[in-house]
Amino acid sequence: MPTYSYRCTECSTAFDIQQAFTDDALTECPSCQGRLRKIFSAVGVTFNGSGFYRTDSRSSGSTGSGSGSSGSGASGSSGSGSSSSASAAPAATSA
Repeated sequence: MPTYSYRCTECSTAFDIQQAFTDDALTECPSCQGRLRKIFSAVGVTFNGSGFYRTDSRSSGSTGSGSGSSGSGASGSSGSGSSSSASAAPAATSA
């Protein structure tokens, strides 16, 4: 169950509470019966596993050409897929 943070607008009391997604948001302060506001903060997210990096989906042959950052990476990826890179290659040549 997610944890939500609330702060009272009257007495500035702040607290955290675990609530289900289906539960209604709290509206009344337990200390002074004032109005509560939900506090939103940054969430720490960690992506584990494969598929989150640019190099994860590349074949082993184009990984070596990816070491040249974005310039070599664009030409390396255009060489790996012939049908989709054929439309991208003239655009890269004209630019």
